[in-house]
Amino acid sequence: MATRSKSSQRWLQEHFSDPYVKKAQAEGLRSRAAYKLEELVERDRLLRPGMVVVDLGAAPGGWSQWVRQALGDDGRVIALDILEMPSLAGVEFLHGDFREDAVLSRLEATLGGQAVDLVLSDMAPNKSGMEAVDQPRAMHLAELAMEFADGHLKPGGAFLIKLFQGTGFDDYLRELRRRYARVAIRKPAASRKRSPEVYALAQGKLTVRK
Repeated sequence: MATRSKSSQRWLQEHFSDPYVKKAQAEGLRSRAAYKLEELVERDRLLRPGMVVVDLGAAPGGWSQWVRQALGDDGRVIALDILEMPSLAGVEFLHGDFREDAVLSRLEATLGGQAVDLVLSDMAPNKSGMEAVDQPRAMHLAELAMEFADGHLKPGGAFLIKLFQGTGFDDYLRELRRRYARVAIRKPAASRKRSPEVYALAQGKLTVRK
């Protein structure tokens, strides 16, 4: 039997001793990522009854699960991921690759012309370990998410997206600032400190681009 590498052993040790992992298990949440969203949403009061929320890169469902619970019986939560996701009551799930036009068309058909109040994107590419490959892939997904928000988010709506600092990051923020009244970078407490991920929160979608 092959022995686990020191890095994988360290990851497993950190994972099972992680207080957010333990809390998620105790509270019946699908992932520790729910606590990242909880902090971000509550700090900026992003949710209101009756909202339409689209969750891109949703699997295993931690964000969609938390949003559905927070909204109660009001509004809609539409989740999409390239991975399969076990069903969640009150969440409409689409399985597919967001980079494909056919999948985007299915998402648009599901919305049925309804404008979106909040777009969430926790999408990330499969990591190769080479930044010269991984960062462009991550930024491509981020560009697609921003284009979706451009076309479907209602004026005044909000867009929350995971980004990785590196090539293209500053240009992306400049584009967000052209489109939204307020843009802030957040690093929630539940994000692992060594992770290069941050979250860009863009609020107040402008009706006319500058």
